[in-house]
Amino acid sequence: MNFYERDGHNEPSDTSNSSREKNMKRLGGGGLSLQTFANLKSKNSHYNPAFIKKQKEFYKNAKYVSKFRKSMKQHDKEVKLQSFREEDETGDSSRVVGDDDKRKGKSHKRIGVDEVYKQTREVMEKARMEREAALRAKKEAKEEAESLRRVAKGKMMRKTRHGQPVMKYRIEHLLESIKKSAENDGSRTA
Repeated sequence: MNFYERDGHNEPSDTSNSSREKNMKRLGGGGLSLQTFANLKSKNSHYNPAFIKKQKEFYKNAKYVSKFRKSMKQHDKEVKLQSFREEDETGDSSRVVGDDDKRKGKSHKRIGVDEVYKQTREVMEKARMEREAALRAKKEAKEEAESLRRVAKGKMMRKTRHGQPVMKYRIEHLLESIKKSAENDGSRTA
């Protein structure tokens, strides 16, 4: 039983019925029933930007961890191989030197592990000292440049008692920069 039958009205003509259908189509259908609407709201739409972002970050971190583990495995293999080579070298070098040359009268001197350790230690110490010296020189040069920059900045920021910049230092700075560029151009052509 529809609305028209209940109230005792006649059904509308086909023209109004077709226009109502057109309007329903235009507006997107007859709408949702209450049950359908409730079901749609209760379902998880599976779109949660925060959750997606966390998942991406998790997978990204997992990728980094696996790369790190692979690199650590590779490093461990290299260290084991290197220690194995060193053992071979020290094992060979701990033999009596001159076994083949007994006839020539060479001394039967052993090169021990301690001597090899001392030699490598000296080489490493020397390399460390060189690195420290280079680092120290670089640091001193940096500090010197920084102090010169501070002095130049102080001169450039000076003002007269009326608040105008002191042009003497600015002109000196310009002249110095022109001289440097002229020297650089002169050294390039020569």
